[in-house]
Amino acid sequence: MSGAGLTAQEMDDPTTRLEVHSQIKILELAAEELGDEFLGFHLALGFDLREIGLVYYVIASSAQLADALRNCERYSKINNEGVRLHFCLDRTATITLNYINVDRWSDRHHLEFWLVTLVRICRQVTDNQLAPRRLRVRHFRADPPAEFRTFFGTEVEFGADADEIIFSQSAASLPIVGRDPYLNKLLRRYAEEALASRPRDRATIRSNVERIVPQLLPHGRAKAPEVARELRMSPRTLSRKLGDEGVTFAKILDELRAALAKRYLSDGELPVSEIAWLLGYREVSSLTHAFGRWTGMTPRQFRSVERRRAERRGGRPV
Repeated sequence: MSGAGLTAQEMDDPTTRLEVHSQIKILELAAEELGDEFLGFHLALGFDLREIGLVYYVIASSAQLADALRNCERYSKINNEGVRLHFCLDRTATITLNYINVDRWSDRHHLEFWLVTLVRICRQVTDNQLAPRRLRVRHFRADPPAEFRTFFGTEVEFGADADEIIFSQSAASLPIVGRDPYLNKLLRRYAEEALASRPRDRATIRSNVERIVPQLLPHGRAKAPEVARELRMSPRTLSRKLGDEGVTFAKILDELRAALAKRYLSDGELPVSEIAWLLGYREVSSLTHAFGRWTGMTPRQFRSVERRRAERRGGRPV
């Protein structure tokens, strides 16, 4: 708890709202202490979904799964200010998770907790063993356990360009077993009141930059003017808006490269030369210099340390 900047009193008080970066940090630290590389996944399997509170009951009293997921999109921010859900019904029924002013690349356990919880909710409220058609996540795992596929019913695509759960279009029309239009109307009124009492959403320029930069890195185009163009604003406006959030483009780029480098190096299959290219470096020496600044080690030294840690855990690095 100390490592995550938290106190025992804060953790024991159910009224305390923990910042998402603190949630991410404590899960990472706890996973390391417990030797459980899949702690977020395991935690989400067993808790009572009703503990989510008002938002769960709004979902569980909706008419169809599509209605439930739209309600989830609207009201989930009551419980969590750092991750936003978006539901899109087109040729598929897709749930997308976006991080708001939080370093997505520092997280694995928190995101995997979300994925399991959302799939569990969809199954429980429809009384249907739904399996996503696709499940895509941004972070990397070199050797995910078989229990991932056993639970989700599909392979998880690691290293994707989005965090998404994709169901078939027909799944959206599944009826909710506990649907109750009168109760749902009442609960949504309470949820609207709770929503109105929350602080306004913070700016999301940083999260938008963090979403775009990894896609541009391998092409050497991860530069402020290019990102500004993607966001349909001038470089000066981008710089000003990031400054309002207390960060610079150079800092975001450096932090993303550092986080991605560690993830890529944890995958024993990727050559260092390819990792340099993925991070937008023309020469391996440029990556080596930057990595030394981030960690005090060379990429190969870091990979060797990770391999030894994995051996002590009895598995491969992830």
